[in-house]
Amino acid sequence: MTTISFQNVWKEYDGRVVLEKLSLDIAPHAFVALVGPSGCGKTTFLRMLLSEETPTRGRILVDGKELPREPTVDRGVVFQRYSVFPHLTVLENVVLGKEFAGSKFFGALFGEARRKVVEEALALLEEVGLSASLTKYPAQLSGGMQQRLALAQALITRPKILLLDEPFGALDPGIRADIHELMLRLWRETQMTVIMVTHDLSEAFRLGTRVLAFERKENSLLEPERFGATITRDLDVWPPKHAPWNVSAPRKTPKKSS
Repeated sequence: MTTISFQNVWKEYDGRVVLEKLSLDIAPHAFVALVGPSGCGKTTFLRMLLSEETPTRGRILVDGKELPREPTVDRGVVFQRYSVFPHLTVLENVVLGKEFAGSKFFGALFGEARRKVVEEALALLEEVGLSASLTKYPAQLSGGMQQRLALAQALITRPKILLLDEPFGALDPGIRADIHELMLRLWRETQMTVIMVTHDLSEAFRLGTRVLAFERKENSLLEPERFGATITRDLDVWPPKHAPWNVSAPRKTPKKSS
């Protein structure tokens, strides 16, 4: 399990403050939803966790250690625009991520090592409902199927942290509900910590165990670049998503005492 800690983190671009005074701890196996107006730094928050950006001030710790300066396989990411390779089949897309992780110099595995990865990819594609589409290309898949493929691609490396940047916003409501159920099931069955950006409050409370609201508390018409967004609301969601009644059965009503 993985604990994430932000210690007085600020992020600035060319003197413009985007995020300020971020101090929080994220518990292991949390599902954190980030909400707030467009442009308030939610994606920047994810990019710092992915090591695509570095804090201007402050520190980000994972299990008590400084976050690596480069992206690593223990941090997966899924974007709203499907991050899949159009020239590869469904199976090849999923296998590729594990090949890069397992063979940094050649980007490919051979023999028994490759057979094991293919078996793992097949099992994961079965989990996400794509076992009948192994030889198809992304263009032959529906939007919901492409997003399932993107999830499988991110999960094949067994990340400790999964980052989701509005991954379900472009899906139709019915498909989105199915993907929500799939995402919660995959999260429950692993030990990973999930952090998701969304503009949909109902989605945030449906999926999240904790909701963080980003907002600029202060502003200045004369010097707008001086103030960045920070966390203005930090809400725990009840009941917990990993409670037994949320996994397999509805919550039972307690019997009245006689």
